[in-house]
Amino acid sequence: MSVSIVIVSYNAREHLENCLSSLAVTPPATPHDVTVVDNASTDDSVLVTRQRWPAVQLIVHPQNVGFARANNAGIRATRGNLILMLNSDTIVPPGAIDSLCERLMAVPAAAVAGPRLVDAAGRAELSFGPMISPIGELRQKATMALYARRVGPVVNWVERTTQREHFVDWVSGACLLVHRREAEAVGVLDERYFLYTEDVDFCAAMRARGRRILFTPSAQITHLRGRSRATVPDRMNLAYRRSQMAFYEKHHPRWAPVLRTYLRMKSRGPHSGT
Repeated sequence: MSVSIVIVSYNAREHLENCLSSLAVTPPATPHDVTVVDNASTDDSVLVTRQRWPAVQLIVHPQNVGFARANNAGIRATRGNLILMLNSDTIVPPGAIDSLCERLMAVPAAAVAGPRLVDAAGRAELSFGPMISPIGELRQKATMALYARRVGPVVNWVERTTQREHFVDWVSGACLLVHRREAEAVGVLDERYFLYTEDVDFCAAMRARGRRILFTPSAQITHLRGRSRATVPDRMNLAYRRSQMAFYEKHHPRWAPVLRTYLRMKSRGPHSGT
């Protein structure tokens, strides 16, 4: 068993350095290789990676091709039996990747496994959920909003559910482990998604083949989410809306016109940039 770690980076030099350092200081015991796919960064990410981590395979795109397409480039350039898609804004504790690989290999029904994600303060992230649908999205967003406000019962529920290994509809692409044969069987990530929802779509393709998605707290990864979004919120929101629209056109075509109308009205509102 070997694992190919694919990290997509875009103007995330500080995060990328921290991520690669965490992998280098206490590397996984599992045979592994690391590939960084850079989406035309302008912050010396490429130079620093070449200088500090010469063993890392580096793929440099002349333009930002998006998260899904960049991950696919990394997947196709590697050969590990397992593929770990890992965000640049993650920090990997000792043994976490080994534990994640062990759990995926121990559950034959699972094609994909995702770890427990926590923020810098150690608070759990709701990094899995039900298939995206109008009702599912409302429920997930409401839960996340209440959790962010530290509403007691919701906090308790999130803490309990993120401490329990179970099958879910999807796990976050911030740290997603998959059997290579399974990824190739579904044609890897759908490149119509520039950013966001590609992980949910990918897991849906697995489930459509009768495979299962495993969430396991036996592995824990720190995810410093939200920082890149905070720097360019308008662009990130636009990317999310476009991916959301593409997802509904593919999976919920009856709802797509409703969503399109809603997004059009929202974009004309007084707070359309938020």
